[in-house]
Amino acid sequence: MRRIVAAALMAGSMLAAGAASAADTLVYCAEGSPESLNGQLTTAGNAFDVVEHIYDRLVQYRRGTAELEPGLAESWEVSEDGRTYTFRLRKGVKFHSTRDFKPSRDLNADDVIFSIERQWKKDHPFHSVAPVYPGFLNMRLGELLEAVEKVDDLTVRYRLTQPDASFLDAMAHNSQGIMSAEFAGKMMAKGTPERVDLEPVGTGSYRMVQYQTDTMIRLRSFHEHWAGEAPLKQLVFVIAPDAAVRLAKVRAGECHVMPFPNLADVPSLQADPNVDLLETELLSVGYLAFNTAKKPFDDVRVRRALSMAVDRKAILETIYQGHAKLAKGPLPPLSWAYDPALPDIGYDPAAAKVLLAEAGHPDGFEVELWAMPVQRPYNPNARRMAEMMQTDFAKIGVRVKIVSYEWGEYLRRTRFGEHDMALLGWSVVEPASFMEDILGCASAVPGGGNVAKWCNQDYQELVGAARRTTVQEERAQLYREAQKIFQDQAPWLPIAHPTAATPVRKEVKGFLPSPFARYWFYGVTVD
Repeated sequence: MRRIVAAALMAGSMLAAGAASAADTLVYCAEGSPESLNGQLTTAGNAFDVVEHIYDRLVQYRRGTAELEPGLAESWEVSEDGRTYTFRLRKGVKFHSTRDFKPSRDLNADDVIFSIERQWKKDHPFHSVAPVYPGFLNMRLGELLEAVEKVDDLTVRYRLTQPDASFLDAMAHNSQGIMSAEFAGKMMAKGTPERVDLEPVGTGSYRMVQYQTDTMIRLRSFHEHWAGEAPLKQLVFVIAPDAAVRLAKVRAGECHVMPFPNLADVPSLQADPNVDLLETELLSVGYLAFNTAKKPFDDVRVRRALSMAVDRKAILETIYQGHAKLAKGPLPPLSWAYDPALPDIGYDPAAAKVLLAEAGHPDGFEVELWAMPVQRPYNPNARRMAEMMQTDFAKIGVRVKIVSYEWGEYLRRTRFGEHDMALLGWSVVEPASFMEDILGCASAVPGGGNVAKWCNQDYQELVGAARRTTVQEERAQLYREAQKIFQDQAPWLPIAHPTAATPVRKEVKGFLPSPFARYWFYGVTVD
């Protein structure tokens, strides 16, 4: 086990003197650097894997499940009209310290109000410190919130403009981690308010110790955590974008856990005596988004033609290698709102060419197709997928240039609508997040997660009504009607609903894979 600590030393310069013993350290080979260390500023899964350990939310998902449980709020009450949520905070919750900040008090209602109002109110002194709050924006919390009130030091009341069945799931989102208002106030007084996003101070089970971009992140367990100190005293995130490199490190014992192996390596991993391969069906979708704010993608005939031109079954065989189901809409089969009766989109390049001609493009056109630079469960090889699509589109006269950027830049540019077409995906629990956070009108604005920049009022009315009712079957029926509009209007080409294969070394005990592709190590041990 000493070689694991040695690998972390090499990858991240050095671990400080007094570092945890090998049995107290887990090394995770991550596929990319986090876009941000504050969940308010990102929607990227690899950022959430770090943020999850640093910031707690009022409610959270039980480890390895999609079930909600109390977090910083030990309990809550919902009014009869569904518009008021009253959260009772835990007593004695401690914040992290940093080199030049020592908290003078425990968590209280002021921290909760600061954390939400910073994202919400444009006149808040910290609102303009960051350019955009994509999670808050995508979930339409600005429209949903009427007031957030301090009842007393340990009680916070959220008043909504209307009932919303997805509100508790929104509170469990990583963008709703609770920050220290005291730390923020001290940074503002020093004239360095941006430090609240660069030097994370939360209440989570781990605190930040060291970060070297594109190299390593080191977290140390927080011994005053309200749920008890984590068994693992140290987490080391080694940044390794190449899946082959990650796999070599796992096999050599230099990493304990890695995400997203090359699927061609799965059979050999299943036979490896030193590795457990955990395979999990995910609440996830991979898709190609058409930027409907740009010509010619503002024409539904063009979007339909491009959708029919792609041989997605070939993509499933080549890219996913049997570890995914063909997608027909935005919701994965694991979702209670999934519509199994939704028809397949179909592969018909001849009909696609006819439709393009009807749309005024008999000779096709030139276009950019953006491919992600990282592996994600919803897209294990975006570059190869883009090349296959490039070949398919050429058959109908559409000439494609493949473009990519560093992951954080890729996300930023797509949110602001600079792309023509872009490969992306989503992994989350609540159907409203699939149907509205990345497809709704509110998130189609610059900076929002609706990278198709698509807004359809009939669709919006259905998903809005689904959020306002608490009867699940009524919600499911509304979402099914909305899925039909989505498929008819084709803002995306939905590609696949994947499973995730996670190699975990045998000495790791208690790790539970998440159904929405998150990596949380609280409660995990290493023999």
